[in-house]
Amino acid sequence: MKTHKRIFAAAMVAVALALQGTPGNAQNTASTTPGSDESIRPFHVNIPEEKLLDLKQRITATKWPQKETVNDATQGVQLNTMKQLAQYWATDYNWRKVEARLNALPQFVTNIDGVDIHFIHVRSKHKNALPMIITHGWPGSIIEQMKVIGPLTDPTAYGGTADDAFDVVIPSLPGHGFSGQPVNTGWDPVKVANAWIELMRRLGYKKYVAQGGDWGNAVSESMALIAPPELLGIHTNMPATVPAAISKALSAGGAAPEGLSADEKNAYQQLDFFYKKGLGYANEMGLRPQTLYGIEDSPVGLAAWMLDHDARSYELITRVFDGQQEGLTRDDILDNITLYWFTNTAVSSARLYWEAFQHAKGGFFDPRNVQLPVAVSVFPDEIYAAPESWTRKAYPQLVYFNKLHKGGHFAAWEQPEQFTKEMRAAFKPFKTASGKLSTATIKH
Repeated sequence: MKTHKRIFAAAMVAVALALQGTPGNAQNTASTTPGSDESIRPFHVNIPEEKLLDLKQRITATKWPQKETVNDATQGVQLNTMKQLAQYWATDYNWRKVEARLNALPQFVTNIDGVDIHFIHVRSKHKNALPMIITHGWPGSIIEQMKVIGPLTDPTAYGGTADDAFDVVIPSLPGHGFSGQPVNTGWDPVKVANAWIELMRRLGYKKYVAQGGDWGNAVSESMALIAPPELLGIHTNMPATVPAAISKALSAGGAAPEGLSADEKNAYQQLDFFYKKGLGYANEMGLRPQTLYGIEDSPVGLAAWMLDHDARSYELITRVFDGQQEGLTRDDILDNITLYWFTNTAVSSARLYWEAFQHAKGGFFDPRNVQLPVAVSVFPDEIYAAPESWTRKAYPQLVYFNKLHKGGHFAAWEQPEQFTKEMRAAFKPFKTASGKLSTATIKH
């Protein structure tokens, strides 16, 4: 039994974050050595036509495995789903559409600690817009946030008021998308957080907020632990709130403890399923990311690996390729996968899990003693829907909490209208508390 517990605990730690419990321990500052290049360069996406042709040829030439021997997803991503995805990808999908949408946005690159950081930066036309840096996770990308850029930066065109306006900064994590791939170790969530603080400094922002889910939460919470004076607070749609007693019970693999509320029991059951059935991808990337050569060489292999992230997102994607109308479309899903393919970031993105595992001090969902103001939006189909009781204990300065009725892990992507409303409501106290936020002097 003790051996079983050790193995199970190790599986849980495989997705642990490289976060420390105090701001002092989170200091891992991005270097700004004298004479270093702080220039911000415009960026434009242009994937060569031969790469598009190569992608289609590889999809068509896929060597398919035997169909699963069960009638559900208990053995993994199902053959029928993958064949539907591949058929659409090879025949009807058009990368140039999302490429055009990306190029319609202001994109830039700047080098921080030797790595090129790609980011979208859209300034609102409204005076005193609140600057917000939004961080994606895995298997996400900047594609996730594209639907909310317009509503956040131009609220009067989307049912809001000028007071709802944000400037948005959406960077690609190192090793992801159009950002550079680190050639040295050390790029864990804390180092990324310091890089984001440096990025906001270079952009000239004197006050700003941060938002994220998945790794975006890890980075945002790390920023809050570092607590630069410019950071007013953070918002997360995947908070780290699980009490120590609950984590201990989960590691034992037993039934839920007595006395839990309905929301707490639901969260326990979701976490129990995830730890027992949903950690395969994270364990491999946390321990042996370089072994994943196959997903760098096979587009269908890459797609299957990315789809197998969490059960409820996979169920949604399966329904989409079965022809049902959902918050995501087939093009949405393939835009994100194709971005990973064209940027050759299957393995480099996986290394973030390895980096986090090297310095892990706790579980992915363990509270971190964040003392800055925090706002939380809970979507029901997230890996776990954090109960308000746990959330209030985890964040002493909780300024906003809302439990939504629809949406999952990719909240901004799947439910952009609701996500936008959440940002407006969650950060309203920040705007009120800070008074009129002066528009930053932008250096590009």
